[in-house]
Amino acid sequence: MANTLDRRAAVKSLLSNRGDMLVLTGLGGTCWDAAAAGDDPLTFYLWGAMGGASMVGLGLALAQPERRVVVITGDGEFLMGLGALATISAEKPKNLGIVVIDNEHYGETGMQPTHTGRGIDLAKLAAAAGFPATAVATDEASLAKAITVAREAPGPALAVFKVSADKHPLVLPPRDGAYLKDRFRSALLGAQSIL
Repeated sequence: MANTLDRRAAVKSLLSNRGDMLVLTGLGGTCWDAAAAGDDPLTFYLWGAMGGASMVGLGLALAQPERRVVVITGDGEFLMGLGALATISAEKPKNLGIVVIDNEHYGETGMQPTHTGRGIDLAKLAAAAGFPATAVATDEASLAKAITVAREAPGPALAVFKVSADKHPLVLPPRDGAYLKDRFRSALLGAQSIL
C-alpha cells in the first residue's frame, strides 16, 4: 500500500475544529505532529511511554464516557502494545478513537522497517479483535472518512493514516510530565482539581 499522506497535514486535519475532544499522543513524532497542529491543554503528550498510549486512552475513555477521546500514535508504538486491542475491545468504550500514524518505520530508533511495511494490516487486526469501526487512509479522499471514524464512529474505532516517512522539523510541546498532567487535569476538571 502506498504511503502518500503528509503526516503533519493529516494530523492537522484530524485536530482542526476539535472542540472539547481529549487527545493523547504516543511518543516522538506523534507528539511533534500534535504540537505542530497547535498546542492545546486538552492534549496529553506521553512523550516516552512506548506501547502504552492505547491503554492510557482506554483509561481516559472509561473515566470520561461523555467525552470523545482520540489517541494518536505511531505504528511502531502501536505494534509494541498490540495486546491492548483485546482489552479495549472487551471494554467496548464507545467514545474511544485510535489513530495510527503509519510510516512503516520505527522513527525514534533509526528508521528500521516495522511489520506494517511487510503486510501487517492494523485495521484488519483491530476488526478481528472486535473493533466495530476501522478505516485506512492512503490519500486525501480516504483521509476524510478515516478522520470521521476516529472522531465520531461508535468505538472502539481505529483509523490508520498511511503516511510518507519524510522527516519534519521538530515542534516540541511542553516536556515536563507533572506540568502536562496538571495542565490536562485542570483543563478537563477545573483548576481546583490540582489542589
